[in-house]
Amino acid sequence: MAYSLTDLPTLRSDDFDTIIDVRTPAEFAEDHVPGAINMPVLSNAERAEVGTIYTQESPFKARKIGATRVARNAANAIETHLLDNEGGWRPLVYCWRGGQRSGSFASILQQIGWRAEVLEGGYQSWRRHVVAALYDGTLPFKVIRLDGYTGTAKTELLNRVARLGPQVLDLEGLARHRGSILGDIDGDQPAQKGFETVILTTLSDLDPARPLLVEAESARIGTLRLPPALWVAMKDSPRIVVEAAPEHRARFLADAYRDLVGDPPALITRLNHLRAHAGHATVDKWLALLKNDQPQALARALIEDHYDPAYARLTRSKSGPPLATIEGGDLGDAALDAAAAKIARHLF
Repeated sequence: MAYSLTDLPTLRSDDFDTIIDVRTPAEFAEDHVPGAINMPVLSNAERAEVGTIYTQESPFKARKIGATRVARNAANAIETHLLDNEGGWRPLVYCWRGGQRSGSFASILQQIGWRAEVLEGGYQSWRRHVVAALYDGTLPFKVIRLDGYTGTAKTELLNRVARLGPQVLDLEGLARHRGSILGDIDGDQPAQKGFETVILTTLSDLDPARPLLVEAESARIGTLRLPPALWVAMKDSPRIVVEAAPEHRARFLADAYRDLVGDPPALITRLNHLRAHAGHATVDKWLALLKNDQPQALARALIEDHYDPAYARLTRSKSGPPLATIEGGDLGDAALDAAAAKIARHLF
């Protein structure tokens, strides 16, 4: 039996016990249906092997080899992960296009007596849904941007505002990137498709009738692009601007980027990438501050030489005055709590 995907809330309400992605680990890592688990019926190497046989030797031979690999891996998955499920267990199974891999695995599950269904169109049906929402559609949210110079604790404020009840979308958290030259937060960024899935999944849990606070970003966060519908909703939206003195921002940045300061080779590499933009003399000054273990002075220099000039150029292109200007004070806990409360009052 084939299951037709309409949207994520409907999929969740249909109460499948498990969503099983039988594609390879590499395919799954790039992107997958929200909530799915990976039980590959072909490994990365096996899929490549079958594809090579298909194109270079014979489609029939490829199907024979593929069937043996799928049967072996399906048996292992059932024995290792599924034997404890009762007779009423209802999984949804999918592969790339809802074809041979998912059909084969679901057929075995059905023969056992489980109520397995195949996702019609496979992963591709999910991807079409993402594209329709984030590329072809219009987001039904009133977006408000949290704006301000680098180092005004916008991401921290976003999280504190969320704890007070308003809706927020933490794009830097979803992108696993700080949104600046200092880069990724923890490990590699997700793939573009995976990033878009997590954006849509997060938005599906929010109420379009309520304002949505989003940190002001450029069209890219690290290597990732904001999908068009989100970028259109953000770029001309009202702004709440956070302000703080450069010395407080420098102290905040030095603490926020403590992990990078503690890894001089990585930070040196990132700073050297700015030589063409900032000039050799400026970058050499930054490196000297790093070498002399002056993280706060380095942060202040980055603010003055790089961040603030870049922000000033962007601000000239922003339309209209801000909705509100919030003073961040010394950016300590008490000041951030007070600023978050003021921001939240504009979102209710």
